[in-house]
Amino acid sequence: MTEPISPAVEKPESPDTDEYRSGTSGTTLQTARSGAGQPPATRGRTTIAGGVVEKIAGLAAREVPGIHALGGGFARTIGAMRDRVPRARGASVSRGVKVEVGERQTAIDLDVVVEYGVSITAVAAEVRENVIAAVERMTGLEVVEVNISVDDVHLPDDGASEGSEVRVQ
Repeated sequence: MTEPISPAVEKPESPDTDEYRSGTSGTTLQTARSGAGQPPATRGRTTIAGGVVEKIAGLAAREVPGIHALGGGFARTIGAMRDRVPRARGASVSRGVKVEVGERQTAIDLDVVVEYGVSITAVAAEVRENVIAAVERMTGLEVVEVNISVDDVHLPDDGASEGSEVRVQ
């Protein structure tokens, strides 16, 4: 009969060493170091506000051909009135965009109006790709989902009112 093998436990040479091994779990632990020895990029914390992610996502969605506008009917109406006030112009960029932002991830909801005649599924796929690429590139956050709600279809202005007969004079 053989004896059971006991795991070897390495003891730290002194309490000031940078690492030690725990033989039972096999985990290597490192003690925290002061900021002076660390690269500058890792010193401190960066927090990204939800409004920043909303603006990036809104601009990225509007870049896609086939998107006429963002926002539902009521939001577009209120937004159009707010756009007339000069100081509120920045608010229109994030109209129709809602986000949830965590420490490392974000989820995005978009309300869009598409142009008549385009493939809604193709436009939605392109919007997802563009929004995910822009948000991840600019913020470093992982985009876990982009939900798209198509609220309306923009019909082309065919000029029917110009050539139509006037019924009442």
